[in-house]
Amino acid sequence: MAELPELEARLAALEARVEVVAADAAAARHLAAARDRDLADLGVKVDANRSVINALGEQTAARFTRLERQIDDVRTEMRSGFAEAHGAFTEMRGKLDQAAAGQQQIADLLTTLIDQQADQ
Repeated sequence: MAELPELEARLAALEARVEVVAADAAAARHLAAARDRDLADLGVKVDANRSVINALGEQTAARFTRLERQIDDVRTEMRSGFAEAHGAFTEMRGKLDQAAAGQQQIADLLTTLIDQQADQ
């Protein structure tokens, strides 16, 4: 069997080694807990970012919906204005045609008078 002093030395070395291993284990537990907190914080941040992105998507969709309605309103108003302008041009064309017909009658009458005066 080993001598008592040698056994005490080995026991002291073993106790020192156990203290180092215990310190390493405590440090590992501390690092693992810090990693768990970091992952939990990261999860919270990811969830918050996802919520913001979803809210922005809904907001953008609502804006596009309003914009589409505004474009439809402008298109309807534009078509109505073009129809009104077309009606006004048609009316003006009719009046110009009437004026041209009247001027033609006057020209015909003047031609008749000139021809009658020339015959006399």
